[in-house]
Amino acid sequence: MNAQLTGRRALVTGASSGLGAAIATALAAEGAEVVVHGRDLARTESVAGAIRAAGGGAVAAVGDLATDAGADAVAGAALAAGPIDILVNNAGAYPHRSWRDATADDWREAYEVNVISGVRMIRRVVPGMRERGWGRVIQIGGGLALQPGAELPHYSATLAARHNLAVSLARELKGTGVTSNTVSPGAILVDGVRRFITGLAPDRGWGETWPEIERHAIEELAPNDVGRLGRPEEIAAAVLYLSGPLADYVTGTTLRVDGGTVRGLH
Repeated sequence: MNAQLTGRRALVTGASSGLGAAIATALAAEGAEVVVHGRDLARTESVAGAIRAAGGGAVAAVGDLATDAGADAVAGAALAAGPIDILVNNAGAYPHRSWRDATADDWREAYEVNVISGVRMIRRVVPGMRERGWGRVIQIGGGLALQPGAELPHYSATLAARHNLAVSLARELKGTGVTSNTVSPGAILVDGVRRFITGLAPDRGWGETWPEIERHAIEELAPNDVGRLGRPEEIAAAVLYLSGPLADYVTGTTLRVDGGTVRGLH
């Protein structure tokens, strides 16, 4: 893909592993200089170092975005070497709670980590985009925002908030040259998901090889039309498209990359 990102600077939150790391790596491969955010210095620098070793440009920014002080530290590190053109709000958490055991504090913490953290970075980074007349803001959402189940109610609600705020921000940025969109993944094969699924496999009789396990897991846990988990690189490709000039006419929308998990028109 030629996403035409050479000379752009991108900040990817929650990029010390998994989906965020894949997005940061893809942006760097397309010529963007990437600020890799995480809460653990060693893991964050490891991703940034791997990008540099592959010939890309990357620096690490460490901080807890659930706090104003942490967001200030990350924004300061990100902006120290120049303005940010692309903000990917990926950082978040999905603690496994049900309606039965999710307390009000669990709901409050989920909102702080998954929603307000992104708002903090928008407030710190987007004004500069507006002044320069170009920018990209991309929320990483999810299908549970549109098609929630009984489990993870607090997490699903925060995803819906991410989708909603992206559209509201697009209206606010009308005519500025800055776009705001959401990429909505389905179930993605990151390390934590693989460990979770392989841990369930023996008791559920899903087989012993990964192809067998994946097929059965999708059928029982997250049915989709493609019949497999998504790969981080497939989500990163959607982010690349929305990050570049080919998507100048795309704002206030949700790009679903979920294998057809969400069954309906949105």
